[in-house]
This record gives sequence, C-alpha cells and structure tokens, in this order.
Amino acid sequence: MTPTTAARSGTFTLGDLDVHRLGFGSMQLTGPGVWGPPKDPDEAVRVLRRAVELGVTFIDTADSYGPVVAEQLIRTALAPYAPDLVIATKAGLTRQGPGIWTPVGRPAYLRQQAELSLRNLGVDRIALFQLHRIDPEVPLEDQVGELKDLQDEGKIQHIGLSEVSVDQLEAASKVATIATVQNLYNLANRSAEPLLDHATERGIGFIPWFPLATGELSKPGGPLDTLAREKGVAPAQLALAWLLRRSPVILPIPGTSSVAHLEENVAAVDVELTDDEFDALAAAV
Repeated sequence: MTPTTAARSGTFTLGDLDVHRLGFGSMQLTGPGVWGPPKDPDEAVRVLRRAVELGVTFIDTADSYGPVVAEQLIRTALAPYAPDLVIATKAGLTRQGPGIWTPVGRPAYLRQQAELSLRNLGVDRIALFQLHRIDPEVPLEDQVGELKDLQDEGKIQHIGLSEVSVDQLEAASKVATIATVQNLYNLANRSAEPLLDHATERGIGFIPWFPLATGELSKPGGPLDTLAREKGVAPAQLALAWLLRRSPVILPIPGTSSVAHLEENVAAVDVELTDDEFDALAAAV
C-alpha cells in the first residue's frame, strides 16, 4: 500500500516551481488572535517538521502572523531548507494587537517588510511574495509595481495577491505576472467562485484560506458528518478532498498547531469522492 503523503494530492507548477497541491498554513502556530508566540513552541516546531516528512512542499506564512513569530518558527524548524520546499510569505497587513489587522501598502513599507522576511526566514530570495491586502489609500499599480521591482532585483521569485476581485487581478496583471491568488474559500463560503474560475482558466494558483472554516464544517452533526461516517473518514478530510477535486489550481493550506490534526489533514489525499458525493457535498453546505 502506498504510504499517505502530500504528494498524492498531485502537483501544481507555480511559475517554474513544482509543489504538492496540499500545503500547510502557519497562522495557527502563533498565539491567540494570531498574536505572540504559541503556547507550545516545541510542538509548533514538531508540526512543521512533520509536515515536511509527510511530503508537504508548500508552506504559507506572513510577516503579520505573530507578527514575525511564524516566519521565525519556520526558520527554526526547517532551515537549512530542502531544495523542493517552497515557502510563501506576505506583507501588507500591519498589527496593532490580537485580532487587529490594518492594510498598509506604501511601496517603502512593502520593501521594508520583504527585506525583513528575507532575514526572518533566512533565505536569499522569497519564492512567493504575496500582497496580503490591497491598501485602498495607495494606487494598486504602485503596490504591485514595488513587488515587481523586488522581483527584478532577485529578492522575490514570484508575486501573489490576497483577497482580490477578478478586476483587481486583471489590473495587477498589467503591472506584473501574478502567479497566485489567495482568497477566503471553502465548502461553506464560495463567494470567491468567479475568481477561482478565472484563475483556473489562466492556470493561476488559487490558495483557499480558511479551508475548513475553523472546525465549523467538521463538527459532529454538521453538514459533513453523515457522509464522513458513511465513508469512515473525518469530516475535515471530506472538506479538503472536495477542494482538491474542485479545481486543479487549488492549493489548500489547512493549518493546525497539532501533529495529530496535521496527519489527519494530510490523509485527506487518500479520500476519493464519486461524482455524486462531490455534488452532494456542494449541495449540503
């Protein structure tokens, strides 16, 4: 029997980088409200190392997670990095306390944060650097233009956007090649469907954040519970299997602070959905 590994989720080519489609999101490795260090830093390191052992080659983070905490945990756990490991980070949201997020997209600030992420991650070039939010006070072309300058200087390899519309993606694409978009998307919230369809048509990676709706989809008695029991799998695994099947450009990044939950999430790659099951899940939520 082939061992469970994220490689079974398939491969997506992000520009010139191949990644296994099922990745890992690092936001939950920080303290409450995505603020400060985790309660158990040793377990956070174990989670990251186990993710790589399980074949995860795409890890998503941000300068604002902690802030800085998640990036530094990744460096502590995984540096020197495996050649096939792609670490994506973001800048453009500032933090004033737990649960508080404020967009700042001034070019000088984005450049400063890119330089700090290079240092905190311990890399010479950031594989995927994402604009965490478009700052409405700064022209979009100035924000993306600064990322393009950083790319031309060799400090970042690929550019991504987070929480954007199709029109904003199209406008940004006139300034630079956009490799990925990252929007809220899961079985229960499919408001980003137009963007997903647009990305699918153009081969742009689509990173759904909040892929499990933080447990709401997988709670006992919830919409996934019955089918999960029938198939003998966890509800969270169904939610991830549905995302992986929804489009070949989807790169789910379920996050957790627990090795046990990580292993359960990765095992979603072994869940096979029939056409009827896929449709039933979409209709049930």
